[in-house]
Amino acid sequence: MGAERRQQKRPSMFEVAKMAGVSHQTVSRVINHSSDVSETTRTRVQQAIDVLGYRPSNSARTLASQRSRTIGLIAGGRDFLGPLSAISTVQETARRHGLFLAVSMVHEALCTQQEFENLCRTFEEQNVDAFIFLTPTDVMLSAACRTRLSEPRVLVTSTHGNLSMSRAGGLMDPEGRKRTAIVGVDQWGAMREVAGLVARLGHRSALYFSGPLQWRDAATRLLGWRKASAAQLIESREIQCDSWDSSEAYARMNHELESIGSSGARKPTVVVTANDAQAIGVVRALHEHGIRVPQDISLVGFDDMAGVSDLWPPLTTVRPDFDDLGTAAMREVLRLLGAGGETAFVASAHGAGLIHAELIQRHSLGPVPRV
Repeated sequence: MGAERRQQKRPSMFEVAKMAGVSHQTVSRVINHSSDVSETTRTRVQQAIDVLGYRPSNSARTLASQRSRTIGLIAGGRDFLGPLSAISTVQETARRHGLFLAVSMVHEALCTQQEFENLCRTFEEQNVDAFIFLTPTDVMLSAACRTRLSEPRVLVTSTHGNLSMSRAGGLMDPEGRKRTAIVGVDQWGAMREVAGLVARLGHRSALYFSGPLQWRDAATRLLGWRKASAAQLIESREIQCDSWDSSEAYARMNHELESIGSSGARKPTVVVTANDAQAIGVVRALHEHGIRVPQDISLVGFDDMAGVSDLWPPLTTVRPDFDDLGTAAMREVLRLLGAGGETAFVASAHGAGLIHAELIQRHSLGPVPRV
């Protein structure tokens, strides 16, 4: 019996139409959730679908709606929390709207223009309806803007970098710009909150660990911190890192503490890092030098990685809403496809709609130490 079932021909739309007593065009309208079908007819067609075990193919949907119901997503940052979280939410949102997500991950720093365009052409051969590009680096943002596309595109990126948003827009053809939306995280707003809280706790001497500046997140956070800390009259010195890794931050913090020890200079009262991994390296170096957090030096991170609430002391950090970011990107896709309204953003800057990032205060940030 099992073998017979496997050999049975897959039921067609025409068989569903015959059983329901309607045209195959009506079956197509039911499959594609058209409003031009009465509830009585819709129920009859759905009953026939259930009895026959009919499953509409993607090609059938495409013929009916002139869309493949597929979104192409190209993303960098495959080893990092933010892009992976955003992809997961995009996929979930797409599924809720009956859409399929085709994903390709690339190296965020080594992706070439040719590689990017080849991936887009591959997706276009699948007849994708739109693109989402997660472009954490200037290299990827440039490639995403230079690629000529007839489909709408949503860029998920940070507002600042060596490639400005205005220059990035200039890389697109005029028609491409009309079919493009940009979303990101309000990292300047987050840095204003960090600097404000640090200042209210009495800190006026800070050390800032920057991330690798080819990453737009690192550039945006650094510029945001510079402006916000200056506005709060915080004297801030920067340590430029070439990676996001805790090991590099650990080594650089060790070198900094040894230099302070040999010169007799005063230690900063707070260290602010561009991500939580750097904060983990910093706290290890401080511990090994017998420096207490936050009694001697306070510490702030960024990203609210899993586990940092269980560090000792628990890490004060910024929590970007990556779920909301992915949802906003998908909503912008639907808007560009004419299937949704305007997305409400908490802020906007440089042509990008921005998602909130919440400052999470924990025990690693305390009042300035008494002398």
